Amino acid sequence: MPAETQRDRLDVVLVSPRNPLNIGTVARAMANFGFSRLAVVAAYAPHWREARSAVGAPELLAAARETETLTDAVKGCTLVVGTGTLTYRKPEQIVVQLPDLAPLLRGEIARGGRVALVFGPEKHGLSREDLSWCHLLVEIPTDSRQPSMNLGQAVAVCLYELASRAFVSDEIPEIADPGKEARREPMAESGRLDLLAGVVEEAMIAAEYSPLPMREANRHDLRLMLRRLGPSERDTRRILGVFRRILWRLKR
Repeated sequence: MPAETQRDRLDVVLVSPRNPLNIGTVARAMANFGFSRLAVVAAYAPHWREARSAVGAPELLAAARETETLTDAVKGCTLVVGTGTLTYRKPEQIVVQLPDLAPLLRGEIARGGRVALVFGPEKHGLSREDLSWCHLLVEIPTDSRQPSMNLGQAVAVCLYELASRAFVSDEIPEIADPGKEARREPMAESGRLDLLAGVVEEAMIAAEYSPLPMREANRHDLRLMLRRLGPSERDTRRILGVFRRILWRLKR
């Protein structure tokens, strides 16, 4: 099982879950593998904390964070991993198979980062908009005749894989990100990237680069681009300073 200092750096995030029993089974699976940080975004049923399916994990369910938006749920995380199947979607970010996810998480946690593992609603999974907050999309290998999984089962499979592979060492892997050299510091928190995206968007509007009909699409693309680039906190601070200066000059 993961050491406490390691498992406290992974958040399980459920986006708009509909069935309280599924939330309870997620809490139970988390307790099985030693994880305790659960966040629930805009749950459909208001009384989900009372789910009887959280056998052995009622305290975990009672302590879960509740947020209105995915933005708030992952704002303190430096690596946000969405889950889903590729059957009905064309991914806009790097896709990794579940067995290949462990070294990426191990590297980010060893650098002092925090990871969010995000699961979508039972009926259709994460939306394209939800995924724009994710650095990676992880796919659980399944039979093509039945690619989708029950929410509780999907969480259990992912946490078993990560508990047995991602937390066995504090060493930073030689290659921490697909196609990139090993990092020595964590990526910027999601909330900081959102702050940077807001300033960049202001500069785009001030420069008349982003006409009104294109702003929503540009905002979506900007979120994705910043997460694909994966800047560190130091780099994010510098870029933020540059764009704030540009914006100041444009407004003058």
